[in-house]
Amino acid sequence: MLKRRVVTAAWLVPLALGGLFGLTGGAFALFTGAIVLLAAWEWTNLAGVTAQPRRGLLLAALAGLMALLWASGAARATWPLWLGAAGWLVNLFWVTRYPMRVAQWQSTPRRLAMGLWVLLPAWVGFNVLRDAGGVWLLFVLLLVWGADIGAYFSGRAWGRRKLAPAVSPGKSWEGVAGGLAVTLALALVFAAWQGLGVATGVALLVVTAVVTLVSVLGDLLESMLKRHRGIKDSSQLLPGHGGVLDRIDSLTAAVPLFALLSPGVL
Repeated sequence: MLKRRVVTAAWLVPLALGGLFGLTGGAFALFTGAIVLLAAWEWTNLAGVTAQPRRGLLLAALAGLMALLWASGAARATWPLWLGAAGWLVNLFWVTRYPMRVAQWQSTPRRLAMGLWVLLPAWVGFNVLRDAGGVWLLFVLLLVWGADIGAYFSGRAWGRRKLAPAVSPGKSWEGVAGGLAVTLALALVFAAWQGLGVATGVALLVVTAVVTLVSVLGDLLESMLKRHRGIKDSSQLLPGHGGVLDRIDSLTAAVPLFALLSPGVL
């Protein structure tokens, strides 16, 4: 297992970094769009669609919708981000009420609709942040990774109070606090690096705290869907690492929200 993880990471990390920071415009949109489509393929399974021809049709429909958004300019607009933010409020309600409110979202059409308001705004958020320059795209990526690392180590060391035991028994409030400490430190570093003033730096800290907490929700949402579906990983597309969704679940929540909030701050 460890060997497979290392081999996968050896080609995956350079590919991801090269695509995210070496491409711009339409090429970047195609690269991130391909990632989103891979995640959407996995989402169809989470939604209960198992027939591959139907999954392929759903994927083609999503690709067509993404092409329309790009052609109309909406792939770089803020209104899809607002729709995504509204969708994450609904997701928050369902995650915190699991399993009592399962009946509200367990049908396949509703889970597919959930995938639309999770994945499409994430793709738009990537485009918006890339258009603004690579610095803040780098920041949100490091934010999510830092939150995961901080939560893992602080949770293992001090985790006592369960965050959402019905959804993900391993997560704790102490882990969330540790992740938040890491991301706030990261925000201070970026504020100094970018020469932000005191007011803007404080605003960045506030936005960082909010986005960090929402990134945790992204992780919990996928955990909830996998638990309901009875599977451990979203797929085996990445040997040793599970599926694409397993790697970007936190980003699907963090990226669109940061893209929505950052223009008023930075």
